[in-house]
Amino acid sequence: MKKGLSAALCLVVATSVLLAGCTKSENSGSGSANAGAAGNTIAVSKDGLPIVKDKITLKMVAPKAALAPNYGEMEIFKRLEKSTNVHVEWDNIPDTDYAEKKSLLLASGDLPDAFYGAGFTDYELISYGKDGTIIPLEKLIADYAPNLNKLLEKRPDIKAAITAPDGHIYGLPTWEENELGTNPFFHVINKSWLDKLGLKMPVTLDDYTKDLLAFKNDDPNGNGKQDEIPLSFMHMNWTADISGLFGAFGMPDNLDHRIVRDGKVIFTAVQPQYKEALTYFNEKWYKQGLIDPESFTQQAPQYLAKGKTPEETLGSYVWWEIEEVVGTDRAKDYALVPPLVGPTGIKDIGRGNGGGPGRGAFVITKEDKYPEVTMRWIDQQYEPYMAAQIHWGPIGIIYKKDANGKLVNLPLPAGKSMGEYRQTVAPNGAGVITKEDYQTIVDMEPRAQQRKKDLEKYYEPFMEKENYPGIFFDPEELDTINKIEPDLIKFVNTQRAKFIVDGVTDKSWDAYVKQVKEMGLDQLMDIYQKGLDRYNQQLNK
Repeated sequence: MKKGLSAALCLVVATSVLLAGCTKSENSGSGSANAGAAGNTIAVSKDGLPIVKDKITLKMVAPKAALAPNYGEMEIFKRLEKSTNVHVEWDNIPDTDYAEKKSLLLASGDLPDAFYGAGFTDYELISYGKDGTIIPLEKLIADYAPNLNKLLEKRPDIKAAITAPDGHIYGLPTWEENELGTNPFFHVINKSWLDKLGLKMPVTLDDYTKDLLAFKNDDPNGNGKQDEIPLSFMHMNWTADISGLFGAFGMPDNLDHRIVRDGKVIFTAVQPQYKEALTYFNEKWYKQGLIDPESFTQQAPQYLAKGKTPEETLGSYVWWEIEEVVGTDRAKDYALVPPLVGPTGIKDIGRGNGGGPGRGAFVITKEDKYPEVTMRWIDQQYEPYMAAQIHWGPIGIIYKKDANGKLVNLPLPAGKSMGEYRQTVAPNGAGVITKEDYQTIVDMEPRAQQRKKDLEKYYEPFMEKENYPGIFFDPEELDTINKIEPDLIKFVNTQRAKFIVDGVTDKSWDAYVKQVKEMGLDQLMDIYQKGLDRYNQQLNK
């Protein structure tokens, strides 16, 4: 109780200090700024709230998840508007269409004031920063972002990660420092069907194939129809792809098709083991009708609906939360499949690349008339308590504060999974939650705690030791990467689907490898290897 009173007192004092800072700024004019494209002058408080005395409007473009409302309807943004006096006019684009529409907006020059949850690539940050489409942020951070400034001073590694090779910061970070992304491919199987058919949890890939075959042929849902889907996934989708199974052939894969072993960069998708895996998936799975044909085209809403059909029809799938696919009532019927032993006796799991902060989460464009206000507005989302709410949802809806002032989860509404509910209450577009914050500010959400346990129990003992770090390349290197990689990866991924569906012959494989090399694979890998060598050299200094 004493701790609770102490926390409340601190909050009152802190609020008073913030408000005092605001009043001083407005009265003295010390926070006034000659702001933006039109040179508008407006009194901006450098700390405290509200940010401006008279409400202003900013226009922002942001992707939104399938279940999310327009951000203007989200409680967390209503609260931000009330406290900051900044109204945001949102142009929310479905996340499936966002990358394309973002490119169109940038190409046409029809720019908002800012892109939120921006998803700018390194190449986009450098290119649009260089031509002035988006503005450098380091000075604004120093002057108008006390929360972010504090974070970057405390964590120089984050500042280094978001600083471009030319010394500018063009995009702001988003990060949950929880190490859950090392392997996003959690393989799930219908355990109740295994029990009903007298089958055991698979240990080898061949065991798994036999289970899928039994799901297809032996009517485990007992309705007399062959309506079971033995295996469904989402081709090349983070959390829903079958990349994790390539490790059974000795060459673990990830969505980049780029792994690191003993400091050497390897492009997986031209290796003999990759070909063996594709051959197996075609001959043992696709030809026998074990793969859901929609696995190569379906989007998340369609995929997630397959686990919630009136009669249970889903045998196996890939997703890192069982409940989100099959619902809370049916989740007890499903269990995780441990890493499988492949045809050559190998059991290996790939590791996702990167892992540091995303550095393109928020950018301000040259059209913004009030960049100082915009920076102050986004800075609110780097205050640790607010960062947690931006990522998962507001206090009173997702969280309450416990006696120690830590945000702890409230019970979910009946029948809701956290993954789906989170989409409706949290934009997850900016903010950083550090390891330390998980100790003092916010509880890791229950499903994240479970994922961490599952990673430690099932996957980490068999996981590749190295990954490719989040290197910020030189502009010339980025230019070459951007010229080669998008088309090359698109071709490789298209061919992967084709090989699984149609099969792979020596002739078709050789032609594929030849084309990948002609598209610039060796030049691309040379840049990645040099970047890694440079990164490792700097680490060892």
